[in-house]
Amino acid sequence: MSSGQAVPRWLDLVVLPLFNLALALLVCGIVVLVIGLDPLQVLALLVRGAFGSRIGISYTLYYATTFVFTGLAVAVAFHGGLFNIGGEGQAMLGGIGTALVALALADSLPAWLAAALFGMAWAVVPAALQAWRGSHVVITTIMFNFIASALLSWLLINVLKEPGNMTVESKSFGPGAHVPAVHEMLVALGIDWPRSPLNLSVLLAAASAVLVYLLVWRTRPGYMLRAVGFAPEAARYAGIRPRAQVMFSMMLSGALAGLVGINEVAGTHGRLLLDYVVGAGFAGIAVSLIGRNHPVGIVMASLLFGALYQGGAELAFEIAGFSRDMVFTLQGLIVLFSGAMAQVAAPTLARLWFSIEHRWRPAHG
Repeated sequence: MSSGQAVPRWLDLVVLPLFNLALALLVCGIVVLVIGLDPLQVLALLVRGAFGSRIGISYTLYYATTFVFTGLAVAVAFHGGLFNIGGEGQAMLGGIGTALVALALADSLPAWLAAALFGMAWAVVPAALQAWRGSHVVITTIMFNFIASALLSWLLINVLKEPGNMTVESKSFGPGAHVPAVHEMLVALGIDWPRSPLNLSVLLAAASAVLVYLLVWRTRPGYMLRAVGFAPEAARYAGIRPRAQVMFSMMLSGALAGLVGINEVAGTHGRLLLDYVVGAGFAGIAVSLIGRNHPVGIVMASLLFGALYQGGAELAFEIAGFSRDMVFTLQGLIVLFSGAMAQVAAPTLARLWFSIEHRWRPAHG
């Protein structure tokens, strides 16, 4: 944030994102006011829809689970010096892997392992092309998104489609392939909870965030990964092989994105669908940017996006004339200010901090 002085980490990681979010909400309020609605009413309905009831909280956490997986996928690649835009395709392959194993093995499904391995496999080729041929990973992962979409369509239409069903979807999975829903587990414990898509993959998302933090910031492989991402030539001089780190970061990134298949395919629908990813891979890019590529920030940003999805649906239902397109506009403004323009306010906040610090020291030093 400042080229001459070190800025406190809390200012960069906490104050700046909160300031950007507040600015985004202010602009959203102006947009809502322009279209003739009360910004405070809209905000209150959005928050109430996302967190004001048990069913709202469940849906918010359900959406957030998917965003945690894709956000972590982007962050891991980023720390390795790569920009993985292939989370969408890797998530599709995670669902395909989950479905293939579920339909083949019926009641003995290692769902999380299948999803992770298929997502990882889909990231291997772009990683190898980047490491050995110099093909830019942004271009190759975008291309692989289209290939994954075509593969998913072909499998559902020609191989996995349920006979007699006019909808493009696979047969239902067996009971053993079903990830238990949270409401089912709570009812078994004697706690009444409304039915929702929220399932136990939310715990897998939380565990993934913890494991990514420990791996990237607390282990030797994580240090090597960050060294290559920060200064590849210096890392090479220190004896770290950049090619190996490119493969490692992309394979781990693909595995994390593939875990979307657990939440959406095995945990919610119980079958493979044509459009179950619905932009989650691209949303993961914004989640990672807003969360500053750190697992804690990614979890918080995922909750924000989950609240926007769930609260936005409530807004479209409760307020006449408030369309789903307006919800997407609000989401886009938050992404713009909290993601793409994240550093615009940084110099101003840095100067303000140094000014306060300079005045504080003579008086209390």
